[in-house]
Amino acid sequence: MWIDSHCHLDAAQFSGEADAVVAQAASAGVAWIVVPAVARANFAAVAGLATRHAACIYALGIHPLSVPMAQEADLQHLRQAVAGAMTDKKFVAIGEIGLDFFIPALSDTPLREKQEFFYREQLKIARDFGLPVILHVRRSQDTVLKHLRRITVSGGIAHAFNGSLQQAGHFIQLGFVLGFGGAMTFTRALQIRRLAVALPVDALALETDAPDISPAWLHPAPNSPVQLPAIAAVLAELRGLPLAQLARQTTDNVARVLPRLGSLLMA
Repeated sequence: MWIDSHCHLDAAQFSGEADAVVAQAASAGVAWIVVPAVARANFAAVAGLATRHAACIYALGIHPLSVPMAQEADLQHLRQAVAGAMTDKKFVAIGEIGLDFFIPALSDTPLREKQEFFYREQLKIARDFGLPVILHVRRSQDTVLKHLRRITVSGGIAHAFNGSLQQAGHFIQLGFVLGFGGAMTFTRALQIRRLAVALPVDALALETDAPDISPAWLHPAPNSPVQLPAIAAVLAELRGLPLAQLARQTTDNVARVLPRLGSLLMA
């Protein structure tokens, strides 16, 4: 059994095809798909996918790339949406939230400050409801960590991780696992592949970020959760692990940091 710990199944690329995508993934052994929101406008969409598909679970949050268009009122709406979703067993986390300092325009002082404000406020929501977070940490690892140390949450997943081994260790100490996906399948991705081998196996999560970050054999075509087992095979080869062992371990890892998913697995 595999868990795709990060997939934007509500994206336009999957319009009208979500049923087929979920069925194909299930046939490949992907039993669960975590679908994070990115903006207030798609809260209902990700929750709806979880309602319609037994394999889908979801998170609610405002992505850093959505922050430029977001209003402070969206944070209050998020808090209200989270309060209402707490009775939904398939609601598992606050996400996708975090910081993106890769895009130059978002790194300019006003938008950087707005990103950090939205990130802090969403960490507070996670703290107040006792929820884990799904983090976007593109070229922002140290600043993401700074706020995590000030606003304590119950861990989660650092998605598409590409920091240093030292930074990875700090996330692990704070109760996070680190997401690896299609980028790891490129032989030129030396840093990511080194991390995938060096980190403790109980700190790893597998993801597609579909329709983004397609694996080497699919790029530049859109990614899909059906690709997760093949992505996992690359990680298993890099680490010299049996594929079945990696499936069990990464499933346990994600269930540990997303306790509401863990409850579903034990039901």
